[in-house]
Amino acid sequence: MYNDKLLSKTQEFPCIKDMFGINTPCVIAGPCAFENYEQADMIAQNLVRNRINLMRGGLFKPRTSQYNFQGLGHDGLEIINCIRKKYGLRIVTEILDVRDVEIGLTHSDVIQIGSRNMFNTPLLKEVGRTQHPVLLKRGMMATLTEFMFAVEYIINEGNKNIIMCERGVRTFENSVRNLIDISSIAIIKQETSLPVIVDLSHSLGNRKDILQPIAKAMVALGVDGLMVEVHNNPKEALSDSEQQLSLKEFDIFLSSTEKLLNIT
Repeated sequence: MYNDKLLSKTQEFPCIKDMFGINTPCVIAGPCAFENYEQADMIAQNLVRNRINLMRGGLFKPRTSQYNFQGLGHDGLEIINCIRKKYGLRIVTEILDVRDVEIGLTHSDVIQIGSRNMFNTPLLKEVGRTQHPVLLKRGMMATLTEFMFAVEYIINEGNKNIIMCERGVRTFENSVRNLIDISSIAIIKQETSLPVIVDLSHSLGNRKDILQPIAKAMVALGVDGLMVEVHNNPKEALSDSEQQLSLKEFDIFLSSTEKLLNIT
């Protein structure tokens, strides 16, 4: 059992407003991967127009097949530096290795630890030794207890700036990419003061047609934010093309949920 004293409701953790000065539930949006400057700039313009402050986007992509696009890596650092400076957006990007923690500290506003690395204890400890905000994604086959253990690795090193991300778990169900575990979200919100967001794109996959009602259900559940993938030309995206929203689809999504979201 995870340490209920360490993570109990009586223990105060920074909320998203404490970390970024924005109200919740918030929206984190952007491409699965940064591909080039023009793509990033076009998406960033849309986010700014829609008053979105947090932009997600990967430079290092952990892919099942080595033949798939692995991300721009270090070559893409200048892109996110330009986007941060030009638009004032806060960048959420994933790192895969303890050797890249310094990159996360220098070139991003939030370090993302992805699903595959939830069990990477050296990486969890390393980001725990910083005070940088960390977005920790649940492992695709991790139990809630294992998810909480991963959080403890970070907290025990001194970093309490943690955002938990439910991105769905792998089950026998194949109508969606991953199944959102709503009971775990409710338990986390009831038993701890840690902020929780839901990655709608990685959970629903290509079922963009049910994005709006699921988003409304998640807000009703009390989540602190929603993450969605947005691309200026999803059909030509180099990764996860079927689940990324076009700019027009993203506008429609926001207009349908604006009364529920605190977009400032």
